[in-house]
This record gives sequence, C-alpha cells and structure tokens, in this order.
Amino acid sequence: MAKFAFKKGWDQVPNGRTAEVKEKLMAAIGITGNATFYARMKGIPEPTISEYNAITGVFQEIGITDIWGE
Repeated sequence: MAKFAFKKGWDQVPNGRTAEVKEKLMAAIGITGNATFYARMKGIPEPTISEYNAITGVFQEIGITDIWGE
C-alpha cells in the first residue's frame, strides 16, 4: 500500500458515521465515484498538498489523528 493511503484513518471511523465521513472526504478532494474513493484511500494517486490537508482536516473533525498508512 502507498505511503499516502488514508486507510488507517478510515478504519477508525465509527460504523454509524462512515457514510457522512465518506461524503465529506469525497467533497474535500473533489471526487464523485466509489472506485475513485477506494483508490484514493489506498494512496493512488498520491494526494496533492491541498488534498492531504483537506483529508487530514476531515478526520481531525471527528477526533482521528492517526490517519496515514495501511
């Protein structure tokens, strides 16, 4: 898995909030498809600096700080 995968953070999202967080993440990085979301979760392609900051911000809103990695 890529260095910039956010799967580690995603695995910490409470079950009841996954749809909400997924929607926020997709909006934050400007994607619309599920396949693209899961590829981005695996770090493909690596996020830009602004995407990295946006993804980090979404996770920090819900109290998750250990985001990046497998």
